[in-house]
Parts: sequence; C-alpha cells; structure tokens
Amino acid sequence: MIFCPLFTASTLYRRCPVLTLRKAFDLALYCSGATMAHSAPQRFDLLVIGGGSGGLAGARRAAELGAKVAVIESNKLGGTCVNVGCVPKKVSFIYLFIFFNLLSLSCPFSNDHNPTFLLALILFHHRRTLVVGAGYIAVEIAGILSTLGSKTSLLIRFDKVLRNFDSMISSNCTQELEHAGIEIWRHVEVKSVKKSGAGLEVTLKTTEPGRKPVMNTIQDVDCLLWAIGRSPNIERLKVDSVGLKLDEKGHIIVDEFQNTNRKGIYAVGDVCGKALLTPVAIAAGRKLAHRLFEGKEDSKLDYSNIPTVVFSHPPIGTVGLTEEEAARIHGRDNLKIYTASFTPMYHAVTTRKTKCIMKLVCAGKEEKVVGLHMQGIGCDEMLQGFAVAVKMGATKADFDNTIAIHPTSAEELVTLR
Repeated sequence: MIFCPLFTASTLYRRCPVLTLRKAFDLALYCSGATMAHSAPQRFDLLVIGGGSGGLAGARRAAELGAKVAVIESNKLGGTCVNVGCVPKKVSFIYLFIFFNLLSLSCPFSNDHNPTFLLALILFHHRRTLVVGAGYIAVEIAGILSTLGSKTSLLIRFDKVLRNFDSMISSNCTQELEHAGIEIWRHVEVKSVKKSGAGLEVTLKTTEPGRKPVMNTIQDVDCLLWAIGRSPNIERLKVDSVGLKLDEKGHIIVDEFQNTNRKGIYAVGDVCGKALLTPVAIAAGRKLAHRLFEGKEDSKLDYSNIPTVVFSHPPIGTVGLTEEEAARIHGRDNLKIYTASFTPMYHAVTTRKTKCIMKLVCAGKEEKVVGLHMQGIGCDEMLQGFAVAVKMGATKADFDNTIAIHPTSAEELVTLR
C-alpha cells in the first residue's frame, strides 16, 4: 500500500471526482484542486480524504506528531462549517440580532410596507419563503429569512419543531417562531411544486390526527428551501470496492475508536452519522491522530454530554439528557426537575419581548445534573461553562453552592428551587 493508514473525513459530503478508495492507494497527492507533479508515487503515513473540520484537525495533529500527511480535497478547504455552514450562519445571526434589537426599540426605517433591507452588503428581496423541515437548520434559516422581511412559512410533519430536543425546548421554540411572525404549517407534506408566472406553486397535504387529509396550495413562492437533512456523498468513492460497511442511510460504520471494518481505514465527522457537529469532528480527528501516531491506545472521543447550540431567535443551549431520555435511563421516580421561565432584563427597554426558559434534569439521591436545557438571550454563550460542570459530574448542590452573578440570566441556573 502507498497510502496507509487511510481515514475518511466529513467532507465526503462534497464531490471528490478524482478518487475512489481503491485508486487512492495508487494516485499521487491531489490537494485543494492542484495535482502535484511527481514522477513517482508519493508515500505518506496518513492520507486524509476530505479537507473539512475533522479531516484538517486530524491531519494537522498527525503532522505535529511527526507523521507525513496528505489531504485530498476537490473543493474549498474547511468543509461545510467554514464555507457554507456554521461560520456564515453565525455572521448572519449576529447581524440579524443587531437588526432585531433595533426593531425592538421601535425605530422606524421606512414607511414601505414591503421593505428591502440591505444587510451586510447582501440584497435580500424574497417576499415569500417556504422552509421545509423541523430541525435546527430549518429553524435557524426560517428565523433569518423572516427577520430580513420575507413572509416565511415553516412546513413540518408533526406539531412541533426540534422534536429530538427536550420537550420544553421544542414547545417554547415553536411558540417563539410563531410570536416572531413565522407561519407554521403542521402535519404537512409537500405533494408537488410547479412553476407559475409569479414564482412557485406549492401544493401541501395536511393530515391532522383523527381528521381527513386536506389539500392546500401556496402561490407566488419566491424561495423554497428544503432543510430535511443530508446523505453522505460517498457513492463516487466506490467504498464497496474495499468492502467498507455502511448503515441503512449510507453512513460509514465505525466503532468507538473510529475504526471501520477494514484495517487501516478510519472515518470521522458527519460521514459517520453520529453527533453531526464541527467540534465533534475536530475532537474525533485529533483523538485518532494521538492514537495512531503517539501510541495512546485508549485515545478516543467520549460522545456523551456533547453541548450544542441552535442559533434561533432567541438562541437555544443544551447539554446532556432530555427529561424524556433521563426518565427511560434512570426511571421517572429517580428524577428531580427544576425549571424557570422569565423575561430577561434586556427587554426592559424593548417593545418586542422573548422569554428565557431553563431546565435542570437531576438524577439519583445526590441529584447529579444529567441534563441542562435553556432558550433565551445569551444562552448560546453561557452554555459552554455549564457544559464543563455537567461533564465533570456536578450535582444540584454544586450549582447551589456557586455564588450567583447578579443581575444576569445565567444566575437562574444556580438559584433554581
């Protein structure tokens, strides 16, 4: 083998037309769209297919540890997060947060009932937008487009968004979306999309529990956005040629050490289909590099208590088990739930107001905090510190023994009763 070991990173969702896994052992370095001209094949300790977050993190750490590394990427380095995901989304979120706050102060900008906003040098003039999906991408994008002035509808299959989150978060986020002026179509599926003179004509089938299906058509749609998930883009890599095992959704199956079923071939990131988050891919890539090139045989990522944020309006922060998950694992009688709901002090001078909700899920006699969930202004930033506490096994008593910072929203988490 020329390239060994091989590991497959998250940017396999992007097109890489040059390589298959079988050919990868015989091809010279193809990096960032430029083929290295060499008369003889190049030999590397680690070949990384996919220059996304996990691939680059693993490659850099392996190089730091003395390995000779090559990265194969047919598109822009950085993967989804840097180029079309987390980073541009957060920039939009920040600008729109500022804009939303200006609106909250009731500052009139124009008498035009159909305004066009010039924001961050991006001209946005979609008057009618439909977003299909109930996950965090659908929630975030619907909030962004609505704040930009588009009449936005969210089309969901059930009655709430973010169904995999804690039920309190799911219910509150659904309410906040509607309070922000986003129209939610529940229990619907898209049956057809047709072009019309003024845009798109979208036909929906609504099937509420216990009722007969109803057909509706939404006219003059400027923007139809599908946010219903992704599938791994590995078909052109011909992974079957080396016998890699995939799950029913096409993700590469790995064990707790990121090993595939083929010796010397590993996978990290979204292509594994587990905890599809940039920091997870980065951490998994680095842990793998330490195991392969530093001799740390037990180096692996702990996938429990991974904190995550949804950049909705207001943002969501969550870590650990939902109340429903904790009840299944620990038993309902062994749980103690603490909650709070209040209006942040920030809204003392605004006309538009959002709630801040918080929940601690505690288990056992010692009331170990096994889940923390919140939505409100600043929850995205305050989560990281509390996630450390949850990861370390903090109890409710530990929270109670921490002096509150006043006046803040975060102090509610250490004063819950």
